Amino acid sequence: MIDLPFPELAVGQRKVSRGRTMTETDVVNFCMLTGNWLELHSNVEFAKHTLYGQRLVQGSLVFAVVNAMFPFDPSVVEAFYGVDKLRFTRPTFIGDTLHAVTEIARLKPHKENHGVATSLLTGVNQRDEVVMSCEFSLLIRNERLLPGLAASERK
Repeated sequence: MIDLPFPELAVGQRKVSRGRTMTETDVVNFCMLTGNWLELHSNVEFAKHTLYGQRLVQGSLVFAVVNAMFPFDPSVVEAFYGVDKLRFTRPTFIGDTLHAVTEIARLKPHKENHGVATSLLTGVNQRDEVVMSCEFSLLIRNERLLPGLAASERK
């Protein structure tokens, strides 16, 4: 998502990820991991009688996958800073293939050695429908962190 130090970022920089198909295994493993066995995700017969007529991929799983579709460069990304305005605008079904689109919307200096980069992040399915959107913020270093350097040596 972000692979440059904060001073090299610019509003409007945009990236598109590769695709990833959401599978039965993803849904079942996420049910196991989170304990979210809501029947809309885990019960085929129940889901047949819901608004969508089939099981849905958990929204929290869609968010987790979409935001991870871009590799994070640990030499510049200090930390996840937050997410705002998260919305699931269409359902994601088992078998849907998603890709992510990100565009830097805001850049704000933060203290001496960092800035906050806020991107508009969207998940898009194979039908070119936006299924998820949010403002995704990361705390970004002003300079790349080189492996093995002590904090006192970085200045």
